[in-house]
Amino acid sequence: MKLFKKVKRIHFVGIGGAGMIGIARVLLKKGYKISGSDIIDSDDLKKLREDGAKVSIGHLKENIKGSNLVVVSSAIDKSNPEIIKAKKDSITIIPRAEMLGSIMIGYESIAVAGSHGKTTTTSMIAKILSVANLSPTYVVGGKVLSTDENSDLGEGKYLVAEADESDGTFTHLQPDVAVLTNIDDDHLVHYNNIFDNLLDSFVSFSENVPFYGYLLINSDDKNIKKISKRISRTQISFGESKKANYQIINIEPVNGRQNFEIFDKKNNKNHKFKLNLPGRHNVFNAAASIGVAMEEGIPISAIKKGISEFSGVSRRYEKHNIKINQKKIVLIDDYGHHPLEIDSNINAYREEFPNKKVCMIFQPHRFSRTAQLFDDFIRVLNKTDSLILLDIYSASEKPIRGIHSRTIAESIKQMGHKDVTYLKSHDDVIDLIMNKIDSFDIVVTQGAGSISKVCESIKDKWAK
Repeated sequence: MKLFKKVKRIHFVGIGGAGMIGIARVLLKKGYKISGSDIIDSDDLKKLREDGAKVSIGHLKENIKGSNLVVVSSAIDKSNPEIIKAKKDSITIIPRAEMLGSIMIGYESIAVAGSHGKTTTTSMIAKILSVANLSPTYVVGGKVLSTDENSDLGEGKYLVAEADESDGTFTHLQPDVAVLTNIDDDHLVHYNNIFDNLLDSFVSFSENVPFYGYLLINSDDKNIKKISKRISRTQISFGESKKANYQIINIEPVNGRQNFEIFDKKNNKNHKFKLNLPGRHNVFNAAASIGVAMEEGIPISAIKKGISEFSGVSRRYEKHNIKINQKKIVLIDDYGHHPLEIDSNINAYREEFPNKKVCMIFQPHRFSRTAQLFDDFIRVLNKTDSLILLDIYSASEKPIRGIHSRTIAESIKQMGHKDVTYLKSHDDVIDLIMNKIDSFDIVVTQGAGSISKVCESIKDKWAK
């Protein structure tokens, strides 16, 4: 049965975005006619066409012909010709999150919010539910490596989705269960650069949980602690704090994996887990997933199996083996673009590859974020062994005077870093790596913009 009466064709403006394409795929499987447009083609969009969607490259008013509803990505400007045409024709226009919220109706819904870890945590929860034979529907902001998809239409009662705070529209969601992983000073442009406004939005999102639902919160996060007293809904906690309902204990890194335990305070039991991902931050992501699963009554055997079998998400510390001049190199591709995420990544590869030299290729994302967190970027990037900086990915933002990757490179050099290079052209990366090959064992491509293409170029040239 279809969800929306009288809606036959849904058009997505900016359909190539990770969140948009996942929703489009679910609706396509539900039987709706789907069309969309974006400025750049991709393998994912080609696959969506093969599944029956009509996808155009380039934004033209003609693209929305025959549509009853238009869904808009937060990255799309109001001057977009498709939006202008939709308004002229009195076609309803809604943000991506509102569409996601509508899809949630009829499911037992779980939404994962937070500045970091949303995609991984959402994917872990979906994995556990799948192992428990509950066939969940899920929508995440990255590809789950085991399926090579960022969404799926299941047959069960659960829907698990990522709740994106970047444009404030996550307040459209009314999940039965909400997870708060952490709250950090990111995406502040939308919030008039006022951190309290961001905190207020998380409170609003949390209050959308119905009285019969609950919040699962990170009790170790200082900003979640700030807002927890303002939230009236039932709160269940995870973290290393002794006060946590699901306490993380005995974390033991082993060859890029994590052994750890969760103390279930309600039942006074310890449970041992094995996670095939590096980094303490992923233990916290796992703990959030475990907490939800245990609250939902999933058997502990299925939870342990789901965690141990979880293979990760595309561009979240995704590893590839390459060989350059007969030298074996590990290539790590990671989406992290906030200083805290980069720092967690550095800690993860140092934990997994001790005594190995790492060359990080980093592309800053957005002028506003770079300006706001400039000192934090300098502090974190100074920890690298070797650093290559690419131009800032604008994400349609206008440049800010004095904010440039060259400036970042100069600032890091002034702190005493001996191996920092600024490159204007992505095409020069290959040659520079060749010249520096004797000085590193690991290559990391870091960032949320077009740097993913740099990673693909490296793989194409040197994949084993």
